[in-house]
Amino acid sequence: MSKGLTDIEGIKVGHATDLEGITGCTAILCESGAAAGYDIRGSATGTAEFEVMNALHVTPAVHAVTLAGGSAFGLEASCGVRRYLEGKGVGFDVRVTKVPLVPSAILFDLGIGSKTARPTREMGEAAAAAATAGPVVEGAVGAGTGATVGKLNGMRQAMKSGIGTATVWLDGPLAGVRVAALAAVNAYGDVRDPETSQLVAGARRSPNSMDLIDMAAQIKKGGRGGFAAAQNTTLVVVATNAKLSKTGATKLAQLASIGMARAIQPVWTMSDGDVTIALSLGDAAAPVDALGIAASEAVSRAIVRAVRLAPSLGGVPGLAG
Repeated sequence: MSKGLTDIEGIKVGHATDLEGITGCTAILCESGAAAGYDIRGSATGTAEFEVMNALHVTPAVHAVTLAGGSAFGLEASCGVRRYLEGKGVGFDVRVTKVPLVPSAILFDLGIGSKTARPTREMGEAAAAAATAGPVVEGAVGAGTGATVGKLNGMRQAMKSGIGTATVWLDGPLAGVRVAALAAVNAYGDVRDPETSQLVAGARRSPNSMDLIDMAAQIKKGGRGGFAAAQNTTLVVVATNAKLSKTGATKLAQLASIGMARAIQPVWTMSDGDVTIALSLGDAAAPVDALGIAASEAVSRAIVRAVRLAPSLGGVPGLAG
């Protein structure tokens, strides 16, 4: 049975969830270090410490990734993850101490719960302390607590989303190599299952209807809706047990982003801050192109799971009841 992102040895995942404020954060730990790269396709991104993943940066690896709600305020959660790792002696050795390298990305969820509820340093530390190598909890948890999709006509006609995760195993000569993805899906657009071509969740015809209007089709006809811009983001982390350099991990992140385009329509809009981070742990050998194909499949499956497993919350209906 798949555990999701933790199918990759060396990865631990933990959530901190505020169901009253409808926000939260997710800590993805790779305490032994992981070569990392990233791909930014959205136009409304909120991030911190991403330059440590740049191939030209002197540091060879990151030690965790933090995903959080709360818009830019949620970047504070990464401080708690960093403090937790410092307490364990994990980090980049600078002789006098070890500095945990923790890239962080946020999504906007201030419009569904309390606008004053944000993931804090304490929540970040709690998420890191809760991280395990067991099956990843999915749905409206962690960074996905306040996630929603289909917002052409505002929150009253949107649908609930959350966090989903999936793993793809390679086969043949590459048997034993795997790529897993975790997605916190707070998209402006709809979610479509690439395997069936059917819309799964998104913008509804009216507040009292569950019929989907197909946002992309409506926008092509000139539909503009009334939802404020720059309040949407899908955050994706992919990980593999194949050995990659930071340059290879960057290419993997780019290829993994294809899965986002397959499952979210429209995607990478002027109202989205979509980000993909790729982590490489382990010593398996595989070409990055093969890993990228697997990663894009894992990402699209994770996105579909994020909406299928999300319950109704904050007055926004979800498919999980």
